[in-house]
Amino acid sequence: MDSSLNTAEAMDAPKVVAARSIVEAAYGAIRHDILNGVLAPGTKLRFEMLRQRYRVGASTLREALTRLVGEALVTSEEQRGFRVAPISLEDFADLTAMRKMLEVEAMRQSIRLGDDVWEAGLVAAFHRLTKVEEKLLEHADAHQDEWEARNREFHLAMIAACPSRWLKHMHAILYQQAERYRRIALVNPVVPRDIHAEHRALHEAALARDVELACLLGSRHIDRTVAVLNRVLAKVEGVRAS
Repeated sequence: MDSSLNTAEAMDAPKVVAARSIVEAAYGAIRHDILNGVLAPGTKLRFEMLRQRYRVGASTLREALTRLVGEALVTSEEQRGFRVAPISLEDFADLTAMRKMLEVEAMRQSIRLGDDVWEAGLVAAFHRLTKVEEKLLEHADAHQDEWEARNREFHLAMIAACPSRWLKHMHAILYQQAERYRRIALVNPVVPRDIHAEHRALHEAALARDVELACLLGSRHIDRTVAVLNRVLAKVEGVRAS
């Protein structure tokens, strides 16, 4: 084997890694700004504005935006560039209905089949979620990233013992798609809601192996976010109309 080829490959490898890291950083930064409303729904993503904001080149931006198109956070129109994907109650209601169908069934199977390891994982996830939900009472904006991560861990721990790989895979896609909506509902408390009490009741029903109660509570918990978002979007539209 030609040692000069090995040397060239070794020299190129750090460049490839660095390039990928830049794309990952740009993707993460843009995604975070979309999820937190810094880049509002419908915003035209002009390359000059993005280059100045994120300090990266056009090719990096295009690759990052293409990934976000795949996540339905950005839309792409031929000859018209990229935009932040719009939001609507109809879209979220559709997402929620599909997520609820999958999550409740996965929960049903998981609670029935879960062993001691599953229980321990659920208890740990609930404990971590409790810690961040205590912080939300005073500073929801400052802790929404942490809450989203812990909330995801809790819901995934709840269905972890479900044996269907495809059921969990499809649920994960829908859960991720709804993240932008959850964040909006979290920081706009227009409807009184004790989200920690909802999680606690769900956690207790699951540990008690009360499948029907857990599924009922889980379904109601998911639906409440739709109700909150309905009020939030109605309030926003009212402000615009005035």
